[in-house]
Amino acid sequence: MTTHSSDQVLPVVVQKYGGSSVADIDRLKQVAQRVVGTARAGHRVVVVVSAMGQTTDELIALARAASAAPSRREMDMLVSAGERIASALLAMSIESLGVPAISFTGSQCGIITSHRHTDARILEVRPYRVFDELDEGRVVVIAGYQGVSYKREVTTLGRGGSDTTAVAMAAALGAIHCEICSDVDGVYDGDPRVVSAASHLEQLSYDEMTELAQHGAKVLNAEAVAMARRAGIAIYARASSGDGNVTRISAEGSGRAVVGVSGLRDLSLLRAEGGAATLRALVEVLRESEVTPLSARLDAHRDGARPTLLLVRDRCHDYAKLLDALRAAAGGELDVREGLEAATVVGEGLTEDPAGLAQALAVAEGESLPMIGLYAGARRLTLLLEGGKLDEAVRALHRAFV
Repeated sequence: MTTHSSDQVLPVVVQKYGGSSVADIDRLKQVAQRVVGTARAGHRVVVVVSAMGQTTDELIALARAASAAPSRREMDMLVSAGERIASALLAMSIESLGVPAISFTGSQCGIITSHRHTDARILEVRPYRVFDELDEGRVVVIAGYQGVSYKREVTTLGRGGSDTTAVAMAAALGAIHCEICSDVDGVYDGDPRVVSAASHLEQLSYDEMTELAQHGAKVLNAEAVAMARRAGIAIYARASSGDGNVTRISAEGSGRAVVGVSGLRDLSLLRAEGGAATLRALVEVLRESEVTPLSARLDAHRDGARPTLLLVRDRCHDYAKLLDALRAAAGGELDVREGLEAATVVGEGLTEDPAGLAQALAVAEGESLPMIGLYAGARRLTLLLEGGKLDEAVRALHRAFV
């Protein structure tokens, strides 16, 4: 077997382009021009691409028309075609500009995953064919969001899977960095579509970006950021055009006391009886289901401690089935409140000074926010709300803290 090292003559750069960046042929050609420019500037380039525009949604709609309950295996077979189409078209477009290119599926480029269909996790990357093609001077275009399990089944990676593909490949190839390119020019301290006064962030630490992503910032996937931290790979979040602002995510922090504010919708608050033993049983169900709760804690109650979980619904694999399993683990009794929202302030030391807590509570009272809980972490304060006023909450917290 040929061995490869990262100290080649030309450094490797990994670029990921989202679906809106390749939504049509004109945009795809613009991406091809940028990729070619990167290659001609003295880099070996690997590109990870998402499905074009609304392709994934259209394929899912076709599946629902064909079957009321399509199997997850067949959904993976179907939906993964969107990225394969985009990768082949982008490779063709790059070659039309005079630079040799080749497209690979997740399987062909060595992305090995768990066997959980529609929500697999990357276990390892064996990028031998990618190295071989880079050594031949080709740009390698990879279909994001997918891999192959040890059972040789096509799998997809779930929400934000193309980000994870890009970072995993960058780590495996020893890339100098990973660029996440989208229709947004980097990361802001609030969603510019919600907060008109939002400011661009030039630098974020992995931990700062992870907190923002976990609590609603959509520029980067939290799992991809965690993977980059483990590998020591710097991420550059930038616009697909290459113009505008750029945010660097690395070990170096922003230097700001408060990094930003983000918001999440469609949360579920679960409460059970039974104390620590019940909480342990509930967390074990989540572990087996590969679901990370936004919060898991014991709340004081007049009859003893009460286990409480806060879940993001679209991060739950088979939500209805998960609720059934959690209810069984709780002994049949589980109080579920759905449709909740969370507005979160991210920064260092927010909970070390009571002034931060007081300020958050003052915002909730002053804006008449329907607050039902206050969650505090090492780098965050979260207002848990009844549905309907998330944007107002995010704007108010931004004014007060940022």
